[in-house]
Amino acid sequence: MSALPLPQAIENIYTSLHANNMDLEQHIAALKAALTAAGQKEAVFDPARLAQNNRQGRKLMQAFFRKRGVTVEFKGADEK
Repeated sequence: MSALPLPQAIENIYTSLHANNMDLEQHIAALKAALTAAGQKEAVFDPARLAQNNRQGRKLMQAFFRKRGVTVEFKGADEK
């Protein structure tokens, strides 16, 4: 499997989340490969594009991805 460009891998995650998590495990593996290829350590997501854009949904996503070896951050997470 060739590594997808990082923006495409992230877009596939958004699509999967909105499609009731269809093929999410495969998309996470592709995202992990894309992060490695790009030399990055974490994936940055826009919370406005998430299916569950609340604190509980974001924390659940972070925990789920972390178990699969991907660190997730959200745009604007450092703003208060």
